[in-house]
Amino acid sequence: MEPEPGARCSALSAAVGEEQAGSAPRAAGWVALEQNGPWGAKAFTASHLDRDLGAAIETAAAMAGVRPSLVRRPGRHADHHTPGRHRLLVAHALPGRSWLLSAEIDDPAEVLSLDWRAVAEGDLDAARSSVAGLVPADEAHLLVCTNGTRDVCCAVTGRPVAAAAALAHPGRVWEATHTSGHRFAPTAVLLPHGTLHGRLDGESAAALLTAAGRGETVLPGTRGRSAWSPAGQVADHAVRMETGELALDALTVSPIGEAFLVRHRDGRSWRVDVRSEEVAEVRRPESCGKPALPMSRWRVHSVTPR
Repeated sequence: MEPEPGARCSALSAAVGEEQAGSAPRAAGWVALEQNGPWGAKAFTASHLDRDLGAAIETAAAMAGVRPSLVRRPGRHADHHTPGRHRLLVAHALPGRSWLLSAEIDDPAEVLSLDWRAVAEGDLDAARSSVAGLVPADEAHLLVCTNGTRDVCCAVTGRPVAAAAALAHPGRVWEATHTSGHRFAPTAVLLPHGTLHGRLDGESAAALLTAAGRGETVLPGTRGRSAWSPAGQVADHAVRMETGELALDALTVSPIGEAFLVRHRDGRSWRVDVRSEEVAEVRRPESCGKPALPMSRWRVHSVTPR
């Protein structure tokens, strides 16, 4: 099956029924820095943020296994350099230990003092003390990818979703430079939990924050939790679909040979056998402007109670 020429990647992915579970990026922590104005495709070095500073932030994050993003409030974004304070969000995403810190900083360079290793390892006190003003945030935040210079789908579909969700949850929704998985746009990440979600609309995006307030996730559109490997994300999702479990922190995932052991906090556990396979007859691009490639998919062969 060959894709229609000129069609956007998100439409092509949906048309071939590409499944989303197992598509979240791997990251133990997330850091979001507010930077208004336009963004280039590589936003940390192509925005009003100092180029060298942006590169240094990306390097520090990569070395620690933390995922960085620039963010801005939903709405119009004039191309100006008006000085202002910058919101900083710092999250650790491991289930049962997740936390979110927030601060308003005057100088983006303050981010360089962040203890990135503490963010990745979940050391709340060390992370909090590394940047002045960081305090615990009581409510989840949602980052919706809207960077059209990286992929047109993200701007065309993501910005309306961010705007609609922000009306329902003022101050807790952000436009973001990159959450990965353009072909699943509109896509978003929920902080601090690091759950990725795709093919959203305004209602389903707002529902993620509403559910998080109850300590729950939403299964339709789930791409995975960034704390786990792609196959581990599929195992987590398979158990949730089997049991109907919605509690964000109910499950942990660990590899056992070529399979995964999914443990529930109530003592139950399951062995989940997951395999990746290529679907050679189905081709789709991973992003707008990229060549169409054979699609791979995850298959759950068994979910066995232990």
